[in-house]
Amino acid sequence: MAEQIDAVDFALAAYRDDDGWQVQELGHDLVVDVETIVHALRRFPGDGGAVGLVAVDEDFFLIVRVTGSLTRVLLSDITAADEWELASSVVEHLGLPFPEDDDDQDPAGDLDLLSDLGVQAIDLAEMLEEDEDLYPDEMLSDVARQLGFGELFDDAVGLTSA
Repeated sequence: MAEQIDAVDFALAAYRDDDGWQVQELGHDLVVDVETIVHALRRFPGDGGAVGLVAVDEDFFLIVRVTGSLTRVLLSDITAADEWELASSVVEHLGLPFPEDDDDQDPAGDLDLLSDLGVQAIDLAEMLEEDEDLYPDEMLSDVARQLGFGELFDDAVGLTSA
């Protein structure tokens, strides 16, 4: 488990308050499974809830949205559940069958989880399908930019040039 926690590239929580978007790092020890991430996100304020953005080993990403008692999750690549406990916890949380060896690297979960914030399901699906050469941090940077906190995200994950 420690090896998998060490493979987390970043884990961030984003939420809006009166001053606009805020981005805070989540401790990597909070990124063991979906339920732990959800619990961590519930502590953040904001009428629109909190959005968790997690990238693992430049392999896949996870978006978790917590609004009140509602939890919505998107995993960028369902086949990651074969190798990663975090991705496996997403598949279990969603009640989906585990991927087979010959399954495609398709997203799993709720593509519509950010639509009320300005990122439509079709845009997320298109990004995941067409931009598969991008790393998870680059894809999530695009998502953050569309949501309105791209610069904060890029600063937090080190995508900003000095």
